[in-house]
Amino acid sequence: MKMKPAATYELLVDGIGQWDFTGNFVPCELLLTGDAAFPVLVSPEKQVLIAVSHYGKGRMVVVSHEEILKNPNFSQFLRNAVDWLRPSPEAQVGVHRSLDPLSQLLLRSSTKVQPGVGLSASLGVYCTDAYDDAQAEELVHFVKGGGGLLMGGQAWYWASQQSAEKVLFEFPGNQVTSVAGVYFTGNTVGSGIFKVSGKIPKIPLIVPHGANLSQDAELLLKGVSELDIVTGGVPSQLLVHGVLAFPLGLDSSHRCFLAAARYGRGRVVVASHEGQLCAPKLAGFLLNAINWLDAGRQGLVGVAAHLKGLCSLLSQEDWKYQVSALTSNMSVYCCPSHSDQEAEKIQAFVAEGGGLLIGGQAWYWSSQNQGQAAVAGYPGNKILNRFGISILGMNLKADKYPALLPGELPHHYHFRQALSLFQRHVGDKEEALRAPLADWLHRLGQDCSAFLRIPAEDCPAYSSLHRILLKVLHRGGIPQVSKKNPIKSNSKEAALLCLATQLSQTMTDCAVLVQKPTDGVCTLPSSSLITLEIDGTNTGERSAWMSTGLYLPDGNTAMITFPCMATSAGLQVQIGCHSDDLTAAKELKRAPMVIRKCQVSCQKQSVSCLWGGLIYIVVPGGSQLGKVPITVEGAVQAPYFRLGRCSSLGWLASIRHYPAPWAELATENIILTVSADSIRHIENPEPLLTLWDQIMMAIAELAAAPAKFPRPERIVTDVQISAGWMHAGYPIMGHLDSVKEMVNVEHMRATGLWGPIHELGHNQQRAGWEFPPHTTEATCNLWSVYVHEKVLGIPRDRAHQALQPQCRKQRITGYLEKGAQLKDWSVWTALETYLQLQEGFGWEPFILLFSDYQKMSNIPKDNPSKMNLWAEKFSRQVNKNLAPFFLAWGWPIKEDVSLELATLPNWEENPMKLYRPGKK
Repeated sequence: MKMKPAATYELLVDGIGQWDFTGNFVPCELLLTGDAAFPVLVSPEKQVLIAVSHYGKGRMVVVSHEEILKNPNFSQFLRNAVDWLRPSPEAQVGVHRSLDPLSQLLLRSSTKVQPGVGLSASLGVYCTDAYDDAQAEELVHFVKGGGGLLMGGQAWYWASQQSAEKVLFEFPGNQVTSVAGVYFTGNTVGSGIFKVSGKIPKIPLIVPHGANLSQDAELLLKGVSELDIVTGGVPSQLLVHGVLAFPLGLDSSHRCFLAAARYGRGRVVVASHEGQLCAPKLAGFLLNAINWLDAGRQGLVGVAAHLKGLCSLLSQEDWKYQVSALTSNMSVYCCPSHSDQEAEKIQAFVAEGGGLLIGGQAWYWSSQNQGQAAVAGYPGNKILNRFGISILGMNLKADKYPALLPGELPHHYHFRQALSLFQRHVGDKEEALRAPLADWLHRLGQDCSAFLRIPAEDCPAYSSLHRILLKVLHRGGIPQVSKKNPIKSNSKEAALLCLATQLSQTMTDCAVLVQKPTDGVCTLPSSSLITLEIDGTNTGERSAWMSTGLYLPDGNTAMITFPCMATSAGLQVQIGCHSDDLTAAKELKRAPMVIRKCQVSCQKQSVSCLWGGLIYIVVPGGSQLGKVPITVEGAVQAPYFRLGRCSSLGWLASIRHYPAPWAELATENIILTVSADSIRHIENPEPLLTLWDQIMMAIAELAAAPAKFPRPERIVTDVQISAGWMHAGYPIMGHLDSVKEMVNVEHMRATGLWGPIHELGHNQQRAGWEFPPHTTEATCNLWSVYVHEKVLGIPRDRAHQALQPQCRKQRITGYLEKGAQLKDWSVWTALETYLQLQEGFGWEPFILLFSDYQKMSNIPKDNPSKMNLWAEKFSRQVNKNLAPFFLAWGWPIKEDVSLELATLPNWEENPMKLYRPGKK
């Protein structure tokens, strides 16, 4: 069983009081990459001196000077290291002849040692220096097969004799240790007596390694001035987070779409869509990439079956290639990133010197795996994260972009460089942002959020960076943000907010992040248990939030206990209802993401949320759990009133005074989430909710939907939302200012409720009878008109000023004068078509048609066919030939449909006759 890193570290430093580096030797700094290597010793100047790693089935300990392996001051550590490296207690330890003092040290501790020997299969551990690469391949395969390697050396002298730029990739020791993500560098480390860290030391964020990655970029972009990624697919963003990874293509917002990396002895090029790997427009770049990845070997190029389009390019340039899965005789392998079946094989291929050309997008995977982070779960990232490049679940525009100019690589955005500058800025408490950080901050905040979603448990490479980010946040503090105190998105404060939000998602207890209360809840959470029942039945296809009527104050932790049957039912706990992601906003009035979700996987579920929020249990579609009893500890009660279940007396006496800052008013079919202060004055919510009940019944009636919705609609108000005044969805989101029109019966009956009903109408639209983009903002208004007239008693010309007779007439005239072209048929103009039908035939045909469409299959996808289908069905529904009417509106009615409908009686009252040429 693989030992956890923390346990490995404890074993290696057991019995060591201090690290004595005062001897007559000068160690070099080690560089760590990938996700397997971690430091045992980091100097006060943040330089790694001792590191360990895994490769294949084996282990490796690397020290920064061979004298460490001979020095009695390190005898305890060396015994610990050998014990850890041994695959079994009886395994033999072989020591190279250059390290005779090490043999003596180990023999004195009764370790079975074979002094002065070469590498052989009979050994379990081999100890050697880093100055001879004659047996590099054998050592790599020895470790890969399960052996332990103890290697020591320094590369600063080699660098002074050869070249600092060549150290990482040509120094003998690096031919072995680099496969496990450990490199000797040409940097020296000062002497001293160093403390033993209580836990695994943090891996330095940036190490001056000397490798000329700009030269690599120059080779990859030679002769390429433009990167045209319009290849028929939508690319994803790439996150470049490795020390030896670098961007090759960035858009104007510093989002990466092409990147490359060195890893071990090999090389990687990553594209943000597999279509880019076969695109003729990118031929020059692709040939450069194959050349760079091949590294002068002129070997065999392997091409996965899905990328056969690349073969014609390879044949034109006389490359030897074969279409197959990865084989050991290949020099370069080209494949899409949609599978991780060969992840370990591909990683070993690159580590041991192979070149990998890989591409794919992850945004579709994200759309199919809601709630999961592509950076962690997308198959291609199981391969790529180790190389320091990840494909994100967000897309970017397929466009033509200028290639990064060779020699300018250090000036282009890189996650680690930007984070290092930000760390320094926060640490110095500077007010003014300096270039290039000022230009990079928005991207950095988003990249921190993405990076923090890579699971860091038992992976020091990631947990180390998480610790660095936490330290940055503690130094900078969580900014106070509100409507009165907005924050610009490209500011230090916005970056800290992004950082705080995502760090909190990685913690089971957010209290460590909270500096002072921000949500206005003065009452401490109750330590007593609150018992309630959740409806675990959800007949709909989509998940539903079930309200608990409880609130978790910011930074607190709630303990929720579930019955055994609920732990494998796909339930989630959600804290918060303000689900809009404000990451793209130019100004923030709250943190970009403020909800927290976690899967219910055990009976006692602990959940914490930095920003606090109402507590929900999310029930998946199709669930048949029935009533689920739960107990909650650590929450406060929120004002929650459900029509028909709560009493107005209870509301008046206590419910409305509950301390949470958010309240919910609910009927069977809708739940309004508003600030508690906005409804505490209401003495009886029953008349309000009865009216909302009638509104929802009318919405269901027009939609030909069941009177009881599969899940209640939700309208949530927020200090800031992602788009518009309100927007549809689950939940419908609206600004705080919209509350007054939703909770005042007199106001609703007097002036109407157009916005909320408009959004509820959006939620009723169905693809079969929608013709986007024309009708997107039009047909939803059928529900607005219906509800205002049927429930609120407000005629259409008063419900919205755009529906006053003169406005309607002018719109029709203006549309026809422009030639009745569909490009102009949208919003109010498109709605007019439907209103004329309604005024001619009433609402009944709409209700019957909406019902028919629910039963139909094989509805066409394209607008012209769908419009002909609607025209035909509506005509037959009302038994009138409506083809002339729709043709007058510019609809693309087909000749055969017109002929068919001509058998029906004419619609003599056709209102479009009034607008014929010559008519007044």
